[in-house]
Amino acid sequence: MKLLTRYLAREIYGSVVLVFAALLMLFAFLDFIHELSVMGYGKYSLGYVVVFVVLTIPGHIYELFPVAVLIGTIVAVVQMAARSELTIYRVSGASTMQMLAALTRIALPMIMISFLCGEFVAPPAERMAQKLRLRALNTQVSLQAFRSGVWVKDEYSFVNVRSVMPDTSMSDIEIYNFDDTFHLKTIVHAAHAIYLQPGSWQLDSVIQTSFDKAGVSIQTLPGQTWQSALTPGILSVMLVVPEQMSAYDLYQYVSHLKENKQQSARYEIAMWNKLVYPFALLVMMVLALPFASYQRRAGGVSVMVFMGIVLGLVFHFAGRLVASLGSLNDWQPFLSATAVTGIFLLVGTAMIWRAERR
Repeated sequence: MKLLTRYLAREIYGSVVLVFAALLMLFAFLDFIHELSVMGYGKYSLGYVVVFVVLTIPGHIYELFPVAVLIGTIVAVVQMAARSELTIYRVSGASTMQMLAALTRIALPMIMISFLCGEFVAPPAERMAQKLRLRALNTQVSLQAFRSGVWVKDEYSFVNVRSVMPDTSMSDIEIYNFDDTFHLKTIVHAAHAIYLQPGSWQLDSVIQTSFDKAGVSIQTLPGQTWQSALTPGILSVMLVVPEQMSAYDLYQYVSHLKENKQQSARYEIAMWNKLVYPFALLVMMVLALPFASYQRRAGGVSVMVFMGIVLGLVFHFAGRLVASLGSLNDWQPFLSATAVTGIFLLVGTAMIWRAERR
């Protein structure tokens, strides 16, 4: 079995690398074409576009890992079956359980790589990519995140935002307005802010403190329009979407939301999905094993690869669909994150059972 495992590992790893190369080149090319539509704005030149595309590659690696493993494993086992190599192993006494054990050992290094990429590589790379893009496209606004919230410099104003909601609204905002000699003019506090249109926000429950030669005056207003270059897209640079956050950051944020009695379903689903997603690689390999019963008269390798692509895309988009439905309908987070993986595991097991019965 050690010989079989080593040979399978060499074939599968080689196929997965080739599939990854093809998929990453395709997605990088699509990203490049998309970014060309905004190239030329501000300082966003071709060099910035290339760096942005390179920084998004780790995120694609993490997202495409199950698809690449599924297609690569199918290609490897189909080619081995076509050369009658798997038949020789089965005749020599290798059972289905031994094949599954070999695939498990082969999957472990890839599971580790997927986890490390999703936790420590993809999130900071995506954040750097978005910061780079924003800095090149909009040089009027700069921002930084601290424990007190997100701090934004907007021309002669400094803005502190405690939290940004998923609907792009903000809560607990402090706006410090300075004159051109950098003397503080007003401090505006708003409980809530809604984005109306480019350059305009609607502030609610406003308390405005003004400073002038006559002294300090405080005014309370039910609402006020705030003109600013700040946009929800700019704020989202510092608050990465849940699907691109690390599991540790998601755990901390979920705890924070629960302490403040806020909805946390979307972030809990994303957290569980981050923890379960690497193990989907093993499920994909189980799903690919029945293709080892391939015979040349059943069709070409291209047909099997096409079936693998379809299965991989179904897994990818079905997982996103169930996660979104779970967030909208407040389903149990763990089940929402693991349902599709569990279904595909059952499908793979049924396919193996059917192949053994034939």
